[in-house]
Parts: sequence; structure tokens; C-alpha cells
Amino acid sequence: MQASIITVGDEILIGQVIDSNSAWLGQQLSEIGISVKKIWSVADESDQIILGMKQALEETDILFMTGGLGPTKDDITKKAIADFLGRDMYFDEPTFERIKSIFEKLGRSMSPSHHDQCMMPNGVEILFNSMGTAPGMLFRHEGKIIISMPGVPYEMKAIISEIVLPMIKSTSSIKICHKTILTACTGETTIENMIGDIVNSMPPYIKVAYLPAIASVRVRISGTGSDEAKLNDEIQHYTQLISQKLGDIVYGYDDSSLEQEILTLAIQKDLKISTAESCTGGAIASRLVTVPGSSAYYMGSIVAYDNAVKQNLLHVPEETISRIGAVSEETVKAMVIGVNQALQSDVSIGVTGIAGPDGGTPEKPVGHIWICVGNKDIQETFLLKAGKNRLKNIETTTFYALDMLRKFILKEY
Repeated sequence: MQASIITVGDEILIGQVIDSNSAWLGQQLSEIGISVKKIWSVADESDQIILGMKQALEETDILFMTGGLGPTKDDITKKAIADFLGRDMYFDEPTFERIKSIFEKLGRSMSPSHHDQCMMPNGVEILFNSMGTAPGMLFRHEGKIIISMPGVPYEMKAIISEIVLPMIKSTSSIKICHKTILTACTGETTIENMIGDIVNSMPPYIKVAYLPAIASVRVRISGTGSDEAKLNDEIQHYTQLISQKLGDIVYGYDDSSLEQEILTLAIQKDLKISTAESCTGGAIASRLVTVPGSSAYYMGSIVAYDNAVKQNLLHVPEETISRIGAVSEETVKAMVIGVNQALQSDVSIGVTGIAGPDGGTPEKPVGHIWICVGNKDIQETFLLKAGKNRLKNIETTTFYALDMLRKFILKEY
């Protein structure tokens, strides 16, 4: 089955809103074996919506549409669909009663526009929206399927996840199985070269995709066939082979994260962890505490942005800063020792560097960042040579620091 996507809204065309819906939809559809062939973004104009629908349904089996289902006058998708299909509109009483009950619970009054929101094209199959007032719509037309959803991302995702994907999966005899290997701090071409012999030995119905992000690559193994149990067994087999070949750059699988893996390790080994951050300004601490249960092991952070804080709270020697500099291996080691003492932790991360875009020198250019992980006896350091983008440098440093912490715990404890 092949699909196309139409996003409706002037706000997308003028760059006011980024079309994240299509990216998410494409990912979800590929997971169940549906390939997206084209994506259109069209204006809030009926003729443009109809033209996009005509082209999409000529080329693909299923059309996903987002946007234009709200209660305001610029929300014209429903009427455009009705005109395209040659169908009249009717007032859907169950939709009205549901919207009415939502407003009553909120203690608010409905406007006449919400009454208009309940007008639906004849022949619609209404898709329940658990996250908002505007329902999704499904139409069957000349052997093709049209699915129209609100443009609000969390509403669209709810309809797709709760209704559409299960529906498509239940009607297909083809099974799609996936396993994702999460890797850290190694480029995709390096990984591809490391596992090339394994990938080349796979049967044609099992494929590997490399999905790079900042300082990480997800290696997704996908299988297609009619025997789901057999597929899962084969994918697990190749997952084990690839993981063994990649070694300690693998930090987890599927929906895990570095911070989740660190929480698991810290609790298993009964460790208390803290952070001392300069150029990242608390970004590492923020990542660690996103995982529920992090209070069981994470002590806290000292954000030592100013040199006086490094000296007074982390006890970095003034001579070290004046003679060698705040951005140095000696300073970051002292930061780790200092925060371990100050926060009574077993293992800590320390970072200091030049995030940019200014402040670099020929000896220490922008992106020159020292990372240290250690305890009171052992401190391991790494000099990250990043680029000139400040936010990217902070994100990259955070990921490298967390991965260093993971490997340090595995090695020393």
C-alpha cells in the first residue's frame, strides 16, 4: 500500500508553523509497511485542497490529510472534501453532544462556530478524537481511502495511534516487525562498515536502516512477511549478532534512552550521581531528571558558569584557572572531585568549554569542550571538538557526557 499526505494551512506555507505532522506520519506508516510517495502542503483554499486530493488519489492508495477541521472560518477542509466527493453535508448530532459535554465540564459556552464544526460530509466514518473536539474522518472512494485529521499534532497522533494504525494492521495479512539498536558517539558510516558482513548475509525480507541524530545512530532492523513469530526470531538473531559486533557503543534498544539506562545502572549498583556543569548550563541535569525515579540516585548539580563558582563551590584551585584556564583538563577534573565532595556522590560528570558562537581563541576555539567522568580516585577525560552552533554543541556535549558516565559505571562498578 502506498500513501500520500496533504497538510492544509497557510501557516505552513508562510513558515509560521513547521510541518512536523508529515514527518511523524511518515515514520509511523513506514513501521507498518506503508510507503509515503508524496507530501503536499496546500493553502486554506478549496480549489487547492481539491487539486491536491485529485493528484494524491491518482497516484496512491490512501490519502492522509491534516488541518482545517477546527471551528473557525478558515477551517474549510470538510467542505472541500464534500465537494471533491460530490456529497452533501449533514449535522452530526453525536459530535455536537460530545463537544457540548466538553464545554459544560469546562464551564464554558459554545459559540455558533462549534455548531458549524459538527457539519459532516455524507458517508463519513467518524474517528474519535480523545484529545480534542474535532473528530477525524474516514472516507472510502473508488477503492481508495481518505483519512482527514485535525492539524493539532497531539490530536492527530491520538487518532492515528488509537484508531487508524490498529485498523490498518488488522486488515493486512502482511506483518512488519522491527527492532532498533541504539548507539552512541559513532558515525553511521563507521557503523555500516562494522556490520556490513552481517547485513549482507540477511535474507531479502529483512532490511537495516541507519537513522542518525546528534551524537547517536539508531540501527533499525525490519522484517516483512506472513509469519510474525518467525520474523521476530530472525530479527532477534540479527540483533544479537549486530550488538555483539558493535560492542559498548550500544546503549539500549527500541524506546530506551541514555538517561533511562543510567538510572537502571545506578540503582542496580547502588550509586549516587551528581553533575558539575559550566558550558552546558544544566542541560545534563535536565536530561537525567526527565526519567521518573531519578531521585533514587541523582543528587543534584552545581552549575558553575562563573569562575568564582568553580573556585568557591567546587574548590577548583585559583592557580589552575589563572595558569591553565577554566577550559582545561585540570579544571574539569577538579570540578568532578569537587562536586563529588560537595554533594556526597559516588560518581560525577564535569564539563567546561566554549559553547560559542563567540569566545574562542586559536588555542581553544569555539567547540573546544572538556568532559570528565569520575569518582574520588579515578577521573577519565575527553576533549570534544565540536562546531560553532551553540545549541548543537550543548546537545552534543550532553550526549557524550552521559555516554561516558554509562561506560565508566560499567567498567568500574
